[in-house]
Amino acid sequence: MYIPSAFREDDPAVIRQIIRDARLATLVTATPEGLVATPLPMFLIDEEPHGVLYGHVAKANPQWKLPTIGEALALFSGPDAYISPSWYAAKREHGKVVPTWNYVAVHAYGPVEFFEDEDRLNDIVTTLTNQYEGQRDDRWAVTDAPADFIRALLRGIVGFRLTITRVEGKRKLSQNRSGADREEVVAGLSQSERDDDHAIADLIPKGD
Repeated sequence: MYIPSAFREDDPAVIRQIIRDARLATLVTATPEGLVATPLPMFLIDEEPHGVLYGHVAKANPQWKLPTIGEALALFSGPDAYISPSWYAAKREHGKVVPTWNYVAVHAYGPVEFFEDEDRLNDIVTTLTNQYEGQRDDRWAVTDAPADFIRALLRGIVGFRLTITRVEGKRKLSQNRSGADREEVVAGLSQSERDDDHAIADLIPKGD
């Protein structure tokens, strides 16, 4: 990922929070048949040096059967927003402005292991379920379903473990603009009805 210095995010705590906040990620592997990508949820376990990612794919998905060439890549996206040049104070000063996009992203690289062990698969689906059901009043648990039904479904998936050996974090939040421009961007985004626009507005650095 191309990351100008103004947008680079190196804080491990911030990077891990971006990963955890991303509800859907993408697992990308290079194979003899070309690149293969699967959108799916993942969860992060804190282990050195950068953590370990877990998730699962459908057994019918050829991605897990194809030999992986080099590292796998997990893509995580945070909020994003279109930035109109009409918001910039600089537009009124000299007009030399163009549109851009603000966003938050993390790319995590490392070797990936696929497995079919039932106990490990059960741990993965249980962890993912608890992660997304945890805040609900009427929470559903894997144990709410019949055990034989769950075992049958586990036979239809394959788990994976991606040990992160290299990670890139990027937060493009108008850091390269003046304080006046950033203030106008925040004001413009705040008028939007999109939740992501408001989220980006809250992240934009204040002041000069």
